[in-house]
Amino acid sequence: METTKIASQVIQYVGGQDNIVSAMHCATRLRLKLKNYDLVDEEALSDVDQVKGVFLANDQYQVIFGSGTVNLVTAEVLKQTGLGANEAKAEEGDTKKGNPVMRAVKVLSDIFVPIIPAIVAGGLLMGLNNVLTAQGLFVEGKSVIDLFPAMAGIATFINMCAAAPFTFLPVLIGFSATKKFGGNPYLGAAMGMIMVHPNLLNAYSLASAETIPTWNWFGLSVEAIGYQGTVLPVLAVSWILANIEKRLHKVTPSWLDNLSTPLLSILITAALTFLFVGPLLREAGDLLAFGLSWLYSTLGFLGGAIFGLLYAPITITGMHHSFSAIETQLIAAAETTGGSFIFPIASMNNAPKARPCSPCCS
Repeated sequence: METTKIASQVIQYVGGQDNIVSAMHCATRLRLKLKNYDLVDEEALSDVDQVKGVFLANDQYQVIFGSGTVNLVTAEVLKQTGLGANEAKAEEGDTKKGNPVMRAVKVLSDIFVPIIPAIVAGGLLMGLNNVLTAQGLFVEGKSVIDLFPAMAGIATFINMCAAAPFTFLPVLIGFSATKKFGGNPYLGAAMGMIMVHPNLLNAYSLASAETIPTWNWFGLSVEAIGYQGTVLPVLAVSWILANIEKRLHKVTPSWLDNLSTPLLSILITAALTFLFVGPLLREAGDLLAFGLSWLYSTLGFLGGAIFGLLYAPITITGMHHSFSAIETQLIAAAETTGGSFIFPIASMNNAPKARPCSPCCS
């Protein structure tokens, strides 16, 4: 596969380099924002090597390549067009177009799609750890590490690697979301690190904690609780951080900007996080995750059938991207929610369909 040739043909058949505003990808598709969609030679584009299909949706021209291939082709398209440096600005402008619901869905998609590989790696490693530690999987009453004690250290190592993406999930989301909202992604990652700092009470230990540590801020008691495995608080915090940073850039003198803007952005955002935003949205996220789990557990197969029936129409509208935040919360809190039922049902919903592309995006 000649990625360079494929990318150059794609650029040519969508109207040339000057017609491309931005280029990005999801799990399977190259998504192009174009100035004039009438310039696209759809027939020629469909005949390009590795292209599985092309269509226009959500004001983006989408070229289906499939998992893995799309990463290589997108990177080459960005290289040949020189759009890499301007991608974030183009995306920021795109979020202001379309109806509010579709804009929100696209924002969630653009935030969560880049971190999916980390979540997938963690999930698969958890599965591997379960194979090694599950009782009776191969021999009744015994696990693999019971049979081979020398592998106990390997199982512990794998479990650590599996837990890391979920333990530090706010760092991943903070980076991706702050970048999407037009802020410095490294400040977003730093804010995520603050939210899971070891000095905070681990969120997973909150239920069993005898006392909750607090800070005294001029007589105000603020709970020092971490946000491990949370989603909604990090999304809101990233938006706040990005907007504070952008406003500070506008009003701060250039000679002081590099010093004061990062300092004030982090300090103000962190204060708002632990005072108001974090506690409120942590509770909202928990209620949402537990509520869906309760509904699914209560209705049983009927709940699964209803969700499966509605998933295909939801996918057509693009609203399925909103499940990313909910599903991530369910997986991160697997000890109490039992994990996510969304992806298994969605997979069964799509199993009978011989489609060239996964319904991961639209």
